[in-house]
Formats: sequence, structure tokens, C-alpha cells
Amino acid sequence: MFRLFQGLFASMSLERKCLLFFGSALIVLMCGAFCVVLLLANGLVLDNTRQRAEDFGAAQLMLLHNTAEWSQGVPQRTAASTNEVLDGLRAELLREDMEFELLAPKDSPPFADMGRAVTPESAREQTLLRDLETDFRRELSRRYTDERPDLAKNLDLGENESMRRIRVFSKPVYAERGPIDGRYIHYKPVFPKFSCFTCHYREGEEISLDDPVRLAEQAPFRVMKVSMPYEETLETETWIQAILIAMAMLIIAIGLFVLHAIMRHLVIQPLLHLRDVSDAITHGDISQRATIDTEDEFRQLADAFNRMLRHLTETQDQIQEVNRELDARVDQLAQLNLQLYEANRLKSDFLANMSHELRTPLNSIIGFSEVLQGIDSLNDKQRRYASNIQKSGRMLLEMINDILDLAKVEAGKLEVRCNEFDVARLIAAQCDMIQSLSEDKNISLTLDVPDDLPTAHQDQNKLGQITNNLLSNAIKFTPEGGMITITVRDLLDGRFRLSVRDTGVGIAEEDQPIIFQKFRQSKSVLDGEGLTREFAGTGLGLSIVKELAKLLGGEVDFVSELGHGSTFFVILPWRYGDRDAVRRPPHQMTANPPGPIETAS
Repeated sequence: MFRLFQGLFASMSLERKCLLFFGSALIVLMCGAFCVVLLLANGLVLDNTRQRAEDFGAAQLMLLHNTAEWSQGVPQRTAASTNEVLDGLRAELLREDMEFELLAPKDSPPFADMGRAVTPESAREQTLLRDLETDFRRELSRRYTDERPDLAKNLDLGENESMRRIRVFSKPVYAERGPIDGRYIHYKPVFPKFSCFTCHYREGEEISLDDPVRLAEQAPFRVMKVSMPYEETLETETWIQAILIAMAMLIIAIGLFVLHAIMRHLVIQPLLHLRDVSDAITHGDISQRATIDTEDEFRQLADAFNRMLRHLTETQDQIQEVNRELDARVDQLAQLNLQLYEANRLKSDFLANMSHELRTPLNSIIGFSEVLQGIDSLNDKQRRYASNIQKSGRMLLEMINDILDLAKVEAGKLEVRCNEFDVARLIAAQCDMIQSLSEDKNISLTLDVPDDLPTAHQDQNKLGQITNNLLSNAIKFTPEGGMITITVRDLLDGRFRLSVRDTGVGIAEEDQPIIFQKFRQSKSVLDGEGLTREFAGTGLGLSIVKELAKLLGGEVDFVSELGHGSTFFVILPWRYGDRDAVRRPPHQMTANPPGPIETAS
């Protein structure tokens, strides 16, 4: 039986398990609470019924003794002694802690045989009696009007079935106060029967049976006031409230306990098992697997978890295989890198050595060509040959110097030697040095440098080389009759901008990304008709400019359009190594260069 229940339970889903267990526990608890409340209510009803029976029996005994005392007719017993006996019986039969009074409103008309009525002195009770009299006569008039009674029909408006029906559709006529000083006070009008009019009537008035409203006005009105202790009832109510509160707290506690037990066995334990398996796998034990012997969602989760583990294991094996292959490739690349590094070092050493070895004969060739040009006996053709020798030697020397500078940059052998100098004077000196080249091509060279520039603390020689390379590049690619403008501006953020604008051939958009690469030139320059010979070069000038600008803590960029010239600008700090100088990314400088930079058109 247990195995059957366990199998049935294991085949249920988690949702059904929770609903079954929690619903069953809640139903049992609620049924228990209702049983307790029902027992308490039945006890109260029985106590109330028992008290009413005892009060009724005591009243009947009182009436029997009253009848017996007045019917004996003993001559020697006077009315006073009879009343004394009846008072003693009342004290014995009725409850001593209950008080009874018959109240009459203030200024109430006299009725026959209506003695022993007390007029209350409290203004609050007088107001209460007036309100009760209004409700009393309204209900009495309504009843008289509905029934049209006569003296032959004896009705009890307080107890009979008709009156009970009236109470269903109208408010019962009574009042109550309390608890006051531990006592409960009940006020109830005495509804007269028709037979009561025989003895209790207003003196000097006739009973108006034909007028129900008038008959209701003539009815005698007296109120029974019953005062009884309320401590026992209050204690009972308090005890019932305490029991109900305790039951509610017990239900909540048991409900939480049952819910926790359900969640612990159905949810938390499978989750803890999955967590333990996950922790074991995290620490390297990949042989662990989740095992949940149920047919609910956690079983499906465990199966998915195991599938994921198998996939991860297979993927890890594949990754390890790939890593082994990558390690082999890395070893090969490391060996190739070492070989390339050694080849690059040998190349740099070769270029440096060859540059030094070539400079000596080139300087001799250039010097002797100048001497040959000074000989008067040479004819024009010979002088032209000597001039070509001199130009070729200078061009070859310039190429060798560029290669040597690049080799030094790559080898990291360039040192920054800072000193104080005037940037305007340095730029003017570079323009004077290159003036002859611009005059040969009839190019207008304009210098725009303010007089109030700060003093720079930089490497003067390297800044001069940057300026010389930019000017030489601009003159090389600017046709005869063109214009070159050199501008220097203080950016007011610890930096200055040196720009060189020309009206040369420009750079095509597809060639702009490679313009700063080594040994690279624009295709329009290399493939144009006759342009190759006119603009031939090593393609190292701009590369050297970029490396030197980076070495000095700055950056270089340009804007250009094919056929409309180019503008190269270098931004450097006034003081070398100034980390507080504001720096912009190169793409922002290109898109929106600081200060007035115009592209020639």
C-alpha cells in the first residue's frame, strides 16, 4: 500500500503535489476551527436556554406562591405580612443580583391600577423613554390598523406569531445600555393586550375601538428596566475571543509549518541536490550527475542538467584538443617571431651600417660635383651633367637619411633632448631652408604664426624635422604656381597645432587609411601618367612624422580631397611630458579640428 501511494505520489507533477498537500492541510485545519467555533456557539446557546428556563421556572414559582398567599384568606395575615412573605420568596426564587423596575415617562397621564411605576430622574433615561414611546405607539398603531381587533380577540403584541412577523420587517422596540459599572441595563416597553384595557385605561376617557390610531394613543405605556451583572458575559466573550485568536494563530502556525514541510521536501531538497552537484562540478568533479527519482518538473530539470553536463564535457574535450593545436601553432609562431625579430634586427643593423657606408662616398660625390660646377673651362653640357650628379647625390642622401631615421625609430634609439625655444623662429628657419625648393617650382609659401606664442619646451631638432618633412611633402605634390600655407595656433589647453596646407594633387579617399604606412604612397601618384617619375620617393616622410609626433607626446592627422589639396596638422604639448594637457581622439580632430583649418579648393 505504501509503495502504491509512493508510486502515485512520484508520478504527480510538482504543482499537483503542492495543491494536494497544502489543500488537504488547509481543509483539515479549517474543519477543526469550525468544529471548535461550533462547539463554543452550541455551549453559549445551551447556557442561554438554560438561563431562560431557570428564570421562567423561578417566575412561575413566584406566581404560584403569590396566588397561594392571596388565596388562603387567613384572617390574621395582613397585607403587609403577605407582602413581606412575597418579598422573601422573590429573594429566594429570583436572582439576587438582578434588579427590576417599572418606569413611566415624566408627565405621563394616569392610568387605572398602574401603581408602583417609577419616573426616572436621569435626563438621559427620560430621553430614552420618550424615544421608546414614539417607536412603541408607531408599532402599536400599525398593528392595530393591520388586524382591526376587537375586545373579543386577545392579542399579545410582544410574544405571539404575528408580532414575530412584525419584527422581521421592522426594528424591535427596545433599548439597552452598558456595560455600565459592570452591569447590563435592558429597557423594553410592555405591549398591552386588549384585555389590559379593561383594568388599565385613562380615567375619564372611552376606549376608541373604531379608531386604531386613537386606540394606540390611549394604550398604557410603561417600560420594564432590568439591570443585571455583565462580568460573566464579558468574561465569556473575552474567553471566546481569546480562543478564536489562539485558533487563528494556531492555524497560521500549522499552515506555515505544513507549507514549509511541503516546500522543504518538494522544492528545497531537489534544489539543494542540484546545487551540490553544481558545486562539485565547479570544483572539478565532472563525473557528478543529478539524480532525482520523481516524475515532476525537477526530474525534467535534472535530465536537462545532465544533458548540459554531457555537452559541456564533450565541448571541453574539443576545446582541449583545439588548445593543443593552438599551443603547437603558438610555438611555431613564437619561433617565427624570433626569426623575424632577428631578421628585423639584422635588417636595421644592415641599413644603419649601409647608410653610414653610403654617406661618405655620397658626400664626396656631392662635394666634387660642386667643385666641377665651379670650373670655368666646362661647357654648358658638362655643367648640366655636374648639376645632375649633384641633384641625384642629394636625393640619394635624403633617402638614406630617411631610412636611417626610420631604423633608429624602430630600434628605439631616438632620444628626446628638450630645451626652451621659440616655435615661430624655428618654423621661419625651416621655411628659409626650403625656400629654394619652392622657388624652383614657383610655389607661394605663406607663414601665419602669431607673435605672442608661448615658449616651447620640446625637442627642437625633432620638431624641425617634422616641419621639414611636411613642407618637403607639400612642395613635392604641389604643382607649379601652387600655394602652401603654414599656420601655428595655441589651443589654450596646454597644446599647440602646426598645420601645413597645400593646393596639390590631394589624396583619394580609398588611399587615406594607408597614407601613414611605411613605403606606401597613393595609387593616383604611382599609377598616373608621368607622375611616378615626378613624385618618386621612399614613402617614409609621413611615417617618420607620425613616429616623431608620437615620441614628442602628440598626434598627427590630415584632411584631403583628390584634386583639391591637403592639410596636414600636428598637435603637440607646449611642454614635453605634460600629462595635464587635454587630448582629443584622432577621429574627433579629423571631423572637427580645433581652430580654423580650411581645406584648399
